Amino acid sequence: MDNGAVTLKNKLTKVVARLIILFICALVIYIIWDNNRITIAKQDVVVDHLPKELEEYKILQITDLHSKEFGKNQSRLLKSINSTDYDAIVFTGDMILKSQSSNIKPFYQLLEGIKNKENAIYIPGNEDPEAYYVNSKGVLVKSKFIKGIEKRGVKFLESVYSVKKNNSTINFVDFETSILNASQSEKQTNGIFLPEYVQTKQYIEHRKTLMKEMSGINYLKNDVLIALNHYPIVDKRIDSLLNDSSLKFRDRKYDLIIAGHYHGGQIRLPFIGAPFVPEGWYKWGGLFPPQNRVKGLWEYKHTKQYVSTGLGSSNFIRFLKFRLFNPPEFNVLTLKQKK
Repeated sequence: MDNGAVTLKNKLTKVVARLIILFICALVIYIIWDNNRITIAKQDVVVDHLPKELEEYKILQITDLHSKEFGKNQSRLLKSINSTDYDAIVFTGDMILKSQSSNIKPFYQLLEGIKNKENAIYIPGNEDPEAYYVNSKGVLVKSKFIKGIEKRGVKFLESVYSVKKNNSTINFVDFETSILNASQSEKQTNGIFLPEYVQTKQYIEHRKTLMKEMSGINYLKNDVLIALNHYPIVDKRIDSLLNDSSLKFRDRKYDLIIAGHYHGGQIRLPFIGAPFVPEGWYKWGGLFPPQNRVKGLWEYKHTKQYVSTGLGSSNFIRFLKFRLFNPPEFNVLTLKQKK
């Protein structure tokens, strides 16, 4: 090979190397920008027999914050939320990065800055601190984390929270509690890890009270039933619930289930979607999930479900603690009558 050919090859190698470096730099800049912008995902949800009074009822969903900050004191996120019209706001878990984390401040700052908390509801996620503990006197008490949420004007949903509009009612329920009969153990039914306090006699007594609160929703007709859960309820689990005569899922029609947890896959690839979601009900733990069950609205066996991609990112895999082609979002769901 002559010197001219060698020189040309070296030049091409340098050009390619520079292009690769430029591409990597551009991708890093894009990821940083994309992970810190805020999008609003809006979705109409058609509800069969929706009372006229509840037409256009808006639910704002916030999920999977994971202690992320959007500006000083959450200023950018609060600006978007406070400029959005809604009737109820629901927090569907994983507000903290890790349950052992002390970095609760970003979530509390968010709660403190939200103006419309007339109907504000929280359910815990798997990364949030435990809701209860049994103290040295053997008394079941709420954790400091939950007390802090309630102090800031948000309801900790354990059973049912009802919102009345004229002669109609929207019942927001904790999904896992709503499917149980009073005699059952939660540990036996939901298929996910639960804190130890759930099996204590103190909590079992407390749950009897929750079941009494839930019992009334079976007999209300001109109402809407919306279940909140951190984990999406996958098709396979719905089949399992329908086939279990000891549970109440088969006796109750949920107009909508609202969930989070998946982050939309967190890493999304063009033309492919999410290569993974954390879902134990799926083969290989959620590797290559069905893409129409990763985010957004879907329906299975007359049960509608909406899953948000959320705002933050998980460090389940440490070097992948970012979102790719998957900007943070909060969601506005509008209830509509069937035409």
